[in-house]
Amino acid sequence: MGAIPTQRETGSRAGEPAARQGAEAGGEVRATLPGSPLAPGTARALVRAAFQQWRDLGLGVADRLADEVLVVVSELVTNVVVHAGTDTELTCRMETDTGACVVEVTDRHPSRAPREHGQGHGSGQETPCETAEYGRGLRLVAALAQEWGITYRAGAKTVWARLSADAGKDAGDEGNAEAAGQDAAPWLGVAEILAPAPQRAERDREWLGRGALSFLAEASDLLAGQLDEDLVAALTGQLVVPRLADWCAVWLEDESTARGLWNDATGAPGPRLARVWHVSENHLEELRRALEKDPPRPADDVLSSGPVPYPWPGEALGPHAADGAALAYRLIAGGRPLGTLVIGRAGLLRFPDEITGLVEDLSRRVALGIGAARQYARQATISAVLQRGLLPGAVAEIPGMRSALVYEPCDQGGPSGDFYDLFPAGDGRWCFAIGDVQGKGPEAAVVIGLARPWLRLLAREGYGVADVLDRLNQLLLDDATEAADAAARALVGPVAPGDAPQTRFLSLLYGELAPFEGGVRCTLACAGHPLPLVLARDGGVRTVARPQTLLGVIEDETYLCESFELVPGDTLLCVTDGVTERRSGSRQFDDGDGLAAALAGCAGLDAGLIAERIRQLVHEFGERPPEDDLALLVLQAQ
Repeated sequence: MGAIPTQRETGSRAGEPAARQGAEAGGEVRATLPGSPLAPGTARALVRAAFQQWRDLGLGVADRLADEVLVVVSELVTNVVVHAGTDTELTCRMETDTGACVVEVTDRHPSRAPREHGQGHGSGQETPCETAEYGRGLRLVAALAQEWGITYRAGAKTVWARLSADAGKDAGDEGNAEAAGQDAAPWLGVAEILAPAPQRAERDREWLGRGALSFLAEASDLLAGQLDEDLVAALTGQLVVPRLADWCAVWLEDESTARGLWNDATGAPGPRLARVWHVSENHLEELRRALEKDPPRPADDVLSSGPVPYPWPGEALGPHAADGAALAYRLIAGGRPLGTLVIGRAGLLRFPDEITGLVEDLSRRVALGIGAARQYARQATISAVLQRGLLPGAVAEIPGMRSALVYEPCDQGGPSGDFYDLFPAGDGRWCFAIGDVQGKGPEAAVVIGLARPWLRLLAREGYGVADVLDRLNQLLLDDATEAADAAARALVGPVAPGDAPQTRFLSLLYGELAPFEGGVRCTLACAGHPLPLVLARDGGVRTVARPQTLLGVIEDETYLCESFELVPGDTLLCVTDGVTERRSGSRQFDDGDGLAAALAGCAGLDAGLIAERIRQLVHEFGERPPEDDLALLVLQAQ
């Protein structure tokens, strides 16, 4: 069922949560979900979409609050699926006056009689509720919500929770920041809740039977969303201890250790002990030292994730834990071993089969999380290396001019499509360029890697501005298709001719500067790029250059250039469309000549302050960070 955010007043009705009464609802999503295992994922997707719509409508939703609301929604819907098996009615509502979020989840057939939860049977009034002995849903609600309760009506039960704007502010902060960084603290707090404290032994089988599915589903979401493998290891410790084991350790391997180069007498590099967790902090250091001396060794079948015995580190755990059972699970994803998870529990001869099976399932999810984090790290490294190679190592200093540059790639999907350059061309000339390739990633890198060196070569060979654009246009038409095809083939395998990405269009502002006594002569041409602006000493702003066709589109296109003079105090501003098309709802930054108005407000500032002022205004224009690359070049005559 579709979910549409709405605006309405919430009146006071019998049986409604006290937190709701009299509150103004800023946005609301309602949905009816089938009682199937797909319901929790569908609920999360609906709520995520609603948060995005509310943000677009100007309703502030803190990232931490959104994360914790998603956890509560997922847990309560999962509980309905596991324990009631009926359709679920979900309501999620934002309060504009408080910034809080209210969640209501209703099932049609309560699995327990209302009297077990206190008074109020049939009255529609909420009653305090003890945390259930099975499952984790109500424990999560109790930990994350500011207020919560249960409402009973004829044939229906509703669990409601109100999460304040600073919900969970202190959850998991202590003791975790040092190990996993400040950003990890909220997730570690959630992980502690996902693996609650041990209960009576006779309850373990009931928890495994009823709660294992929900535990694994939420663990998957939690681990898959991390971009750092050490944080995945830290979260794993929180998930395993103390519910499934007294202690655990996670070793991580690089490709050399995965091939069998382990710690031994030869001094070969071994796996890295990334995380050790114990129910008692007093044993952490001793346990870590003992485990570092004896890293797990792979079995003959290195691609098996099944548990194998691990030596019990009795001396490190003290006399009260002299005996116990420990198991090692290989962490394998995509056919590659990534590390090893070891768990241990004192006083056991062997782990119950239910525990070993659940941890094996969890280890697969841990491996997927580590693999995803490593892939992200590899892609980020490749993007950074490519980005450095596509931009000049230094920006030239021009006699009689000040220059300032702002360059902010949004770091999504590989190397940026924006580029810039400022270089000497000989004979008292300096050239500048600021451009934007259609698309991002390897295809954009191919075009930039072709265009920027040719700009420098043609300029230093003495070609004028218009001639440089003519030749670069033809070069792109002749060669960029072949370059893009080669890049696509390297990434995705053989492709049919003409089926590879055709991202060879380039918008470019290119100019030549020739300082003279009393000013600077500027000649430039604009090919499909935002037009440059000049801020005069008296505060007036004018557009220079005329719009012309993108490069790489039309054969034998002839480009024209224009010349003008910059006297001391005049400023030339060149930007990419990440500035002019910065969005706030349906508005863009340059609507109604917004960029010109912003530049006019910079009268009297030097080049560096102008660049910073425009950058600040672009960021402040929308509530969310810019979603496009941003580049601007300021050139000011002295």
